[in-house]
Formats: sequence, structure tokens, C-alpha cells
Amino acid sequence: MSNQLQGKIAFVTGASSGIGEATALRFAAEGALVVLCGRRAEPLEQVKQTIINAGGKAEVAVADVSVEAEIVAAIEGVAQRHGRLDILVNNAMAYTWGSVDSMSTEQWHANFQTTVDGTFWGVRTAVRLMKDSGGGSIVNIASICGQFGTAWMTGYSAAKAAVINFSRAVASEGAAYNIRCNVIIPGVVETPAMAGMLSDPKARSNTEKLIPMKRVGRSEELASAILFMASDESSYVTGATLNVDGGRSSDLYTVLE
Repeated sequence: MSNQLQGKIAFVTGASSGIGEATALRFAAEGALVVLCGRRAEPLEQVKQTIINAGGKAEVAVADVSVEAEIVAAIEGVAQRHGRLDILVNNAMAYTWGSVDSMSTEQWHANFQTTVDGTFWGVRTAVRLMKDSGGGSIVNIASICGQFGTAWMTGYSAAKAAVINFSRAVASEGAAYNIRCNVIIPGVVETPAMAGMLSDPKARSNTEKLIPMKRVGRSEELASAILFMASDESSYVTGATLNVDGGRSSDLYTVLE
């Protein structure tokens, strides 16, 4: 590791598993003090212990990103304890599955409470703190579903599309204050959220056939891209979207074997 985040204070939502966990582990290995945010204390404590055992620094902040008061208090608490916030990664997600004609209004709104509202509350709080401390980096995690139509995931697709353009607007506002905001766009990644689908050999095979690299992604590969956007290695990058999807978004006609 190259200590790219040495001395930085980072806050990662959805840090108990998958992409969030991998990002937290990578940030800590690069020298950051990582605040692990999620709804359940036990898995967060496990990630924290893994980081500490490896010689890193981590704290746990139990908060539901879909509840404004909880996520705001968790982020503000970081600044109160450490004097600033350098990096925010909005990774927490939630989705509902179903056809548009059968989706209830409640189900529709559920897609936005964590993905859009939670991202907004987190970014708003972070921007206020980062303005006071001379800048920072915000990395929002979207989805390839936010770029392309995805059947039976209309709410999730709409929410992730909102995150992408919201981030561009934040980047435009934040640039004068040295606050960068970028988006990582995963394709299909092997995480607990995808375990059900990927555990079926036929479903996995069909999915991998649609990906030019012929495999699904790993959480560690997403963490590397998030690290780039969070670190000074991308100091002149803001308002950007980076697809990490094995080429899925670049391929109009997939040749099936």
C-alpha cells in the first residue's frame, strides 16, 4: 500500500459488507481513520476489528441512512471528535423489485429514501463541514441501472439516475471550495446483495455472457476505483462518472457464445 489517505478522516456508509466493507478496509490500509456507518452494530464491529487487527484505525457509527436525524448526527459527530471530515462515501443502498404497474407508491418511495434522500442528507452535511476545513472528496455510488433501463427495477433505476446528476450539480457548487464530488458506477458485483442471483449457476452464466470481460466484478475492484476518486490522485477530477463494470456499459451488441 502507498498511504494515499494517510491522516485522512473518512466516513463510509453501508460499510458492513460488500463494496462498503471492501472500501473501508482499503481506506484503512491506505492510512485513513475510517468511520464505518450502517444500521447494525455487530457486523460493523467485525469490520472494525479486522481493520484494527491489521494495524489500521476505525470507528463505528450506527445510523440508518434513510433517517435524516441519524445520518446527520453520525457525520457531524465525526467532525466533533476529529475536527473535520475529509472523505464521504455514500454507498448504502436499498431497492424494491417488481413491475411498474404493480408497484405501490410506498414501494416507489422506498427506493429513494436511502439512495437519494440519504445521499442528499449526507452530502449536505459533508459540504458544510468541508467548507469550514478547506475542502474534501465525496464519492457517491450509483449503478449501471441508473444509466440504462432495467425491467422490474424502475424505482431503483430512477433513484440511481438521480444520484448521478445530483453529483454533477454538487461538483459544480463545490469546486470553488475545493470540494470534489464524483460517482462510481458498478455493474454486477459479487456482494451479499447479489448472492441469491449469482448462486444460481444458470443465472450467473447468463449474466456473465452479457459482460465483455465474461465475469462479474469483485468488491475489491470497486474499492480501488473509489480510492482513486477519494484520494489526491484524482485532485483535478470532479463531476465525473466512472463505470466499473467489465465493459458492460460500452457494449451495444453482445456476442453470445
